[in-house]
Amino acid sequence: MKKNHVVTLPLLVLLCWMAAWPLPAASQPKREVRAAWITAAYGLDWPHTRATTYASMLRQQAELTEILDKLQEARFNTILFQARTRGDVLYRSDIEPMNAVLTGKPGGDPGYDPLAFAVEECHKRGMECHAWIVALPLGNRKHVASLGRHSVAKKHPDLCLSYRRYMYLNAGHPQTKEYLMSLVREIVGRYDVDGVHFDYLRYPDNARRFPDTYDFRKHGQGRSIGQWRRDNLTEILRYIYKGVKDMKPWVKVSTSPVGKYRDTSRYPSRGWNAYNAVYQDVQGWLGEGIQDQIYPMMYFRGNNFYPFALDWQEQSNGRHIVPGLGIYFLHPSEGEWPIEEIERQINFIRAEGMAGEAHYRAAFLLEQDVQGLYEVLKEEYYDCPALQPAMPWLDDEAPTAPDALRVERQADGCSRLTWRAATDNDAHNPPAYVIYSSETYPVDTDNPHHIVTQGVRDTSFTFRPVFPWEKHRYFAITAIDRYGNESAPCQEGQP
Repeated sequence: MKKNHVVTLPLLVLLCWMAAWPLPAASQPKREVRAAWITAAYGLDWPHTRATTYASMLRQQAELTEILDKLQEARFNTILFQARTRGDVLYRSDIEPMNAVLTGKPGGDPGYDPLAFAVEECHKRGMECHAWIVALPLGNRKHVASLGRHSVAKKHPDLCLSYRRYMYLNAGHPQTKEYLMSLVREIVGRYDVDGVHFDYLRYPDNARRFPDTYDFRKHGQGRSIGQWRRDNLTEILRYIYKGVKDMKPWVKVSTSPVGKYRDTSRYPSRGWNAYNAVYQDVQGWLGEGIQDQIYPMMYFRGNNFYPFALDWQEQSNGRHIVPGLGIYFLHPSEGEWPIEEIERQINFIRAEGMAGEAHYRAAFLLEQDVQGLYEVLKEEYYDCPALQPAMPWLDDEAPTAPDALRVERQADGCSRLTWRAATDNDAHNPPAYVIYSSETYPVDTDNPHHIVTQGVRDTSFTFRPVFPWEKHRYFAITAIDRYGNESAPCQEGQP
C-alpha cells in the first residue's frame, strides 16, 4: 500500500473550495456508480404494506417498482437491496426466517420471493441489484426471541454472543464464516444478483468488554486482542470473497465500512474510525484484493469528509471507492445541512476519480425529497446515463462487437433495432447491450449523453422518441460483459 501524501491545510481548503463549483454536464463521467440503499429494516424505505392477501401482495410489489421507476428516471444504476436484516431475510431461505416486515409476523411468506422480484425488476430497468446483508448483529433479545426455533441463536447458540442486551454472531468463532457463507451461497446460487454487499461486518463501537475473552484465549496465538479481532473480520471476508468468486466471479463483493479508516496525515479521525473503534482493517482488505468495491459511510461534512475520502482513494489498490453520502442530514430533523454540502461532495468525488457515490437512503430521495435533491440529481448531476466502472482485476477482455445492426423506422415515429449477438470469453454468461443514439453519424459512443439505455439482454430494441425531433436519429450498439468490459461499437449501416 502506498503512503499518504502530506497535503497542507491551505491546499485542503483549496480542494474543498474547488469542489464547491458545479461541473458542467459534459464533465459527467461515462462510467459511474450511482447507488441508493433501499432499507427494509422497520419498513423505513420499503415495504409500507403488509402482504397478507393477493391484493396486498400486489400493493407491496407496486411500492417497490415505484421506487425503482423513480430511481431509473433519475438515472441511478445500482440498487443496494436489503436481503438480510438481523437474523432474518427477505428471500425464501432454507436457513433463516422471512422478516416480519413483509407480512406482519416472523417467517410469514408474502406470496412471492422479494429478492427474486427485486433482481428481475432492477434488470428490466438496466440497473444492478446487490444483495445487502447485515452480517453480525442479530438484534435485541426480544427480536431474537420472536424468531423462535428458527433463529440462529436457537439453532447455533455456540456461534452467538450477548452484549448489552443485543445478540451478535461471534466473529471470533471459526464456524461463523461458514454460517455467513451458507447464506451467501443461497443468494449467489439461487439469484442473478450483481453483488453481495456487507453491512455491520464489524464489532460494536469501542466494545472493550465484548464477551469474546474465551475465544481470544483459545485462538489469539500471541496477538493483541485488537489485532485478533481485525484478523477475524478479515478472515470472514477473505473466505466469503473466495467462495463467491468460485461460484460466480463477476458478482461484486463489497462492504460499507465506517467512513474514516484511521487518522491521516491531513486530519485526525477524533477517535472514531474503522481500524480502532470497530476493528475493520479495510485498507488491508483492499490491498489483499478481497474487495471489489467499498461504500464507506461518509456521513460527514467539511474536513471530516474530504481528507478521508481522498485517503480511501489513494489506498484503493485500483478497487472501486464509492463514498456513501448522508443525504438524510438534509432533513430538518436530522441536521438540515444545505443541499450544497452534497453537491460539493459529488463534485469532489468526480474530480478525484472515485468510482461514484451511494445515497443513504432511498426515502430521503423519493418520499421526502429533502431540499429537492432528487430533481437536482436528475436535472444536473445525473442528466445522462452512466455505465458501471469496469473490474479489470477480474477480467479485462471485452466481448466481440455485435454486428448486422438494422434500423426499421416505423410510421408512429418509433425505430425498431435488431442486430446479431456478440460473444464473450464466458460462453455461459452472454453479454448485455448498450444502445447509443445521436443526430450525427457516426454516433460518438464516448459521449455518455448519447446513451439511450443499457442492460438490454435481447438482440432487439424499440426506440420510442419523446420529442418529434428525435424521430430521425442514428444508432450504435456495443456489447458489455458483467465485468464492465465494453466492445467496439456497431454503427448503423455497417455490414
